[in-house]
Amino acid sequence: MSHNIYIYILVMAGVSFAIRSLPLTLIQTQIKNRFIQSFLYYVPYVTLAVMTFPAILEATQSRISGGAALVIGVVAAWMGADLFQVALCCCGSVLLLEFFL
Repeated sequence: MSHNIYIYILVMAGVSFAIRSLPLTLIQTQIKNRFIQSFLYYVPYVTLAVMTFPAILEATQSRISGGAALVIGVVAAWMGADLFQVALCCCGSVLLLEFFL
């Protein structure tokens, strides 16, 4: 059984093109449904969170320090810290936990 990599690449390119082009060709009017508009508005944020969350947990040697940094970063941002202060809090928590664990 021989596998032709070019067939796989061609199929993947076709599927990727279809996913992007079918909505443009099938939906030609403005979407007026508020639920669908709100769903489409939040899709980029959810996609970014889904890609970022596992990377935060696996960026350190232990998931405990990654999870602690995530919680501390969320709390610091919630309390009004700017991006640099949040980053310092997260890095400091990882360093402390890695040092003591």
